[in-house]
Amino acid sequence: MHRLEQLKSWLAATLPGQPCELAPASADASFRRYFRVRFADGSPSRIVMDAPPDREDVRPWLQVGELFRAAGAHVPEVLAQDPAQGFLLLSDLGSTTYLAALQAEGAGARGPQRAAHLYADALGALAAIQCASRPGVLPEYDRGLLLREMQLFPEWYVARHKGVALTDAEAAMLDAAFERILAVNLAEPQVFVHRDFHSRNLMLLEPGDDRGANPGVIDFQDAVYGPISYDLVSLFKDAYIGWDEEFVLDLLIRYWEAAKKLGLPVRAEFADFHRDFEWMGVQRHLKVLGIFARLCHRDGKDGYLADMPRVMDYLRRACKRWRDLGPLLKLLDRLEPEDVQVGYTF
Repeated sequence: MHRLEQLKSWLAATLPGQPCELAPASADASFRRYFRVRFADGSPSRIVMDAPPDREDVRPWLQVGELFRAAGAHVPEVLAQDPAQGFLLLSDLGSTTYLAALQAEGAGARGPQRAAHLYADALGALAAIQCASRPGVLPEYDRGLLLREMQLFPEWYVARHKGVALTDAEAAMLDAAFERILAVNLAEPQVFVHRDFHSRNLMLLEPGDDRGANPGVIDFQDAVYGPISYDLVSLFKDAYIGWDEEFVLDLLIRYWEAAKKLGLPVRAEFADFHRDFEWMGVQRHLKVLGIFARLCHRDGKDGYLADMPRVMDYLRRACKRWRDLGPLLKLLDRLEPEDVQVGYTF
């Protein structure tokens, strides 16, 4: 309660003479909280971020927000800031995520057409961010970080969530698999990487909306400089909504063709680009399974468990497709029998 009182005091000082009410807007997997600020006089609502400074640093969010805004992406406008206390007052991009919009449209006749349109908009925003890329600005998505993320899988998913102790042979196999995955990931051309460019972090802004162009982009504070396929994996191998492979391949090809015209450093052959995408996916799926397990068992956020089967399905499909990942597939078979079925939403 003390923290909330601090926030209210800061708002009162920041917005003198503007009575307002706070309501929870959203929470994420970090220690940040978001509140929607509504004004008694009917002025446009705002969003206030509460990032406890002993837990979260708002400065990366501010830095990346400026980079992405300059690139042409639509990110929240910073109206007031107090990094020392961890408070930011932001423009409100609404409450309709891509995920909510896609799930609502999925049951209707316009579902596939609507999804293609929204994803085309998202790819346009992503390409704009990538075109602005330059080294030395954001942290490197280097070998150490990529490996630490994959290590979440044996630590949290295998040992803690599944309660399985790996044999020496299995541990050695997993280390070897990580090395093969890293070799492909680190050979990719590099750009700015949002790192969680998916349906929960893209906001739907309809044509004519005075808040800006579609989509609104949020939750970008962990951005890095890394593999060009990473955000495409986040978008199309989304933990929260699935699409059939034909749909994904069509959009990937469209992106690849447009990226070449824009001068982005994609592979010359689509088959090579697609291989990078698949292997980058393996790295992310291992990471996400570990993170979801950690959110459940360490942080008490068990809602993410419902999305694990979809992520495991992505991982299993990729391991079946690439012979070098066969040993990893055998471990997955021991951890998770293949009778788990995943329903895909369109």
